[in-house]
Amino acid sequence: MSDPFETLGLDPAQTALYSAVLRLHKATRTDLAQAMDGPVEKVGRQLDDLVKLGVIDEQSGQYLARHPAAALGRVIAERLDRLAEESRMIDSALGSIRGLIRDYDAGRDYRSGPFTVEMASGADVLYESVVGLSIQSHSPPLTLLTAVPDERTITDFARKFADPWIDAQQRKLLTVRAIIPVSSLVLPGVRDQLTRLVETGGQIRTLDRLPSWFMTAGPEVAGLPAHWGGNLPDHAYNFYLVRTSVVVGMLRSLFEELWGRALPLPWGRRGDGMVQVLRLAAQGMCDDSIARQLGISVRTVRARFADAMTELGAQSRFHAGVEAARRGWLR
Repeated sequence: MSDPFETLGLDPAQTALYSAVLRLHKATRTDLAQAMDGPVEKVGRQLDDLVKLGVIDEQSGQYLARHPAAALGRVIAERLDRLAEESRMIDSALGSIRGLIRDYDAGRDYRSGPFTVEMASGADVLYESVVGLSIQSHSPPLTLLTAVPDERTITDFARKFADPWIDAQQRKLLTVRAIIPVSSLVLPGVRDQLTRLVETGGQIRTLDRLPSWFMTAGPEVAGLPAHWGGNLPDHAYNFYLVRTSVVVGMLRSLFEELWGRALPLPWGRRGDGMVQVLRLAAQGMCDDSIARQLGISVRTVRARFADAMTELGAQSRFHAGVEAARRGWLR
């Protein structure tokens, strides 16, 4: 068997010398060299090491033994501290390895194609799967990125399925970022549900057209339609859940590209101000009349028109009014 004190940093020769110091309690280097039957210089070097370890003391050329419980307890505590630090370093390394493992798996899957794919069907399954993934997430809130290209799916969401997502956001299990067609903003009930989604932490933007429905749930799960493009209801809400980082990464990149082109909702404090001046202008009111009606300055009215033109990508107030009407801002 190996010497148990080796784990504390004492080799067998130092352990034997420490035992000799304990027996003699107070001794010179010469005394200890005679007891160990070894050269004084070698014994002296070993004594210096034991002093550094803190298991013996040196006073005026004599070496005194410390009580073993106190002396070795200190050495053990220092060793435990080192082990704890090594454990933290190992945990940190493992955290880095997990990212490397994901990259490795992504490359392997890309080459070999063994993607984990699950076919699902039904609107209930689609919306409930998102809530289920958020509950199972190891680091909530789960970030859901989704693009919805058609008004029928938005209508279904507003009527039947928004509440569980809003509840999951309120419980800090889910964070939704969604891009929807601008034409869907005027659909019954959509504004109220989107407002609630935003108030609980979600983000919504609009585009004229989107290429297809898709979603990503966290870094490892993607949702794809059975047929790219078109309406989910037309295909009975058939979709695939794909669990591979290559597909997730591709769809996240597509989402961010679309998000960068999309416009925020025309609601909220700043958006409501823009809508107010556009609505009154559509009624034929001039800037002065709009200012009196809203209780603001003419300068503020003109600033809101400028904001609206920028937001809508319009070149004139007339163009801004047309675009606002098309987007449902004036209803």
